[in-house]
Amino acid sequence: DSAALRLRHHDPRIHARNAPMDIDARAVFDALETARVEALGARAMSGVRENLRHLAEARVRNDAIVRARDAEEVPLSTAVGLIARERLIGDAPPAAAMEGLKLVADWIEEKAAAELDALALTLDDQVAFAKLSRRLLEDLDLAAAQEPVEEEPDESGDDEEGEDGGDDDSDEQGDEGQPGGGDTEMRGEESEDQNADGDSTQEMEAGDQESAPGDELSESMFAAPGRRNWEQSPPTDYKAFTTRFDEIVEAIELCDEDELSRLRAYLDQQMGGLSNVVTRLANRLQRRLLAQQARSWDFDQEEGLLDAARLARVIVNPRHALSFKVERETEFRDTIVSLLIDNSGSMRGRPIAIAAICADILARTLERCGVQSEILGFTTRGWKGGQSREAWLSAGRPSNPGRLNDLRHIVYKRADEPYRRARRNLGLMMREGLLKENIDGEALLWANNRLIARPEERRILMVISDGAPVDDSTASANGGTYLERHLRQVIDWIEKRSSVELIAIGIGHDVTRYYERAVTIMDAEQLAGAMVDQLARLFETP
Repeated sequence: DSAALRLRHHDPRIHARNAPMDIDARAVFDALETARVEALGARAMSGVRENLRHLAEARVRNDAIVRARDAEEVPLSTAVGLIARERLIGDAPPAAAMEGLKLVADWIEEKAAAELDALALTLDDQVAFAKLSRRLLEDLDLAAAQEPVEEEPDESGDDEEGEDGGDDDSDEQGDEGQPGGGDTEMRGEESEDQNADGDSTQEMEAGDQESAPGDELSESMFAAPGRRNWEQSPPTDYKAFTTRFDEIVEAIELCDEDELSRLRAYLDQQMGGLSNVVTRLANRLQRRLLAQQARSWDFDQEEGLLDAARLARVIVNPRHALSFKVERETEFRDTIVSLLIDNSGSMRGRPIAIAAICADILARTLERCGVQSEILGFTTRGWKGGQSREAWLSAGRPSNPGRLNDLRHIVYKRADEPYRRARRNLGLMMREGLLKENIDGEALLWANNRLIARPEERRILMVISDGAPVDDSTASANGGTYLERHLRQVIDWIEKRSSVELIAIGIGHDVTRYYERAVTIMDAEQLAGAMVDQLARLFETP
């Protein structure tokens, strides 16, 4: 709902043109615009309002405002956004954020109460709202007084002065070239929207993000974390005959709670002797991660914090100078790891059980180390094409129809979901009849786009598969290499154009011919060691 409201009510060109350059001021400006577009939908539709309330709770769950102990630790963008949301929608801030919000609310009200009250009067006018937002930033000492907000450029192109033409050029450049272009503020919100997107959504976003004719984006822009200025799928002739029957589902939606509990109990039995081996490997990974996150110091500095451990020598010999220490900045970046598991029929038995066990241990380990993780699976809803093939047959079997099967993408654990809540979901992989065919290319795109929407600075996608993409229905109508060709195109695009770091582990199948960074194991029992080794190497890379 949030993403839909942004598409309907938000003009990224106006937003980029009027946003301040200062990072902190820009964050508050973005939060106010988010509150505006969501208020427009919440006021009109009660169901949307309820959904946005849940989204607000999810946003603050991992925000620094819930851990703040003094006013300096409260992110001003979060606090101002919550206060503006209360003014515009009428919903109280989430309970988890109340303690942190109290630390700065009085100061914000004292400084900018007039502008906060006036925001509701300009809700339908983005330009006027931006003007008020800029004044609010000035009141909070986040931005100096700036030139009046410009209206949208005249579409007719009739410029009265030469300067107008120059402004138009700078507007286009600002929309595409400024760090954190028009859609940067959507990163947190789009994590929800990505759960429901399909090819049509990707194509629509690609169209919205197109650069001006003749403009070329540098490679560094494609690699920059959090940027949304590139296309959401690689250039390809691959297509789906229909996406009407595809689904992205939570694990709990595929079976009832009692069955899920039984499947989890069965998975626990399968862990047996393997559990100790995987746990030892996971502990090794945990030690490496915690070592990188540990504080380190430079000693014998001329200024900094007084080094109490070296005071004894000053007492013994007063001629000794005082010694200071300075905390060394850690190189460990905010990270998310996404585990994408092949849920095809060929994984049935020991391979899928070990994959589930490793995912379980890995999620637990990363959570202990403060690294976000999500666990995804991909398969199809049926064998031999399902409803997509039936629709193709009903249409008279047109030639080159594209993908002819119903996708099923499964979310076992969301990135923001604690392990204890997702633990049972992993048992679903043990369910008889779940594992069918695998269409790897579209699954990789889905997982990549979920990661791109995340706010973390570093994003890692680990794929576990035991073979090439297989779908008899698609292969028979388009040629045997149709799915494999698309998979290669997607892998090449992610490795070269996306900020996601892609690694793959093949079980009994040589995936090194597809992926640049990959390892092949011949026995599923080796999966745990391969996973931990690959992640350990990645985390050791600066």
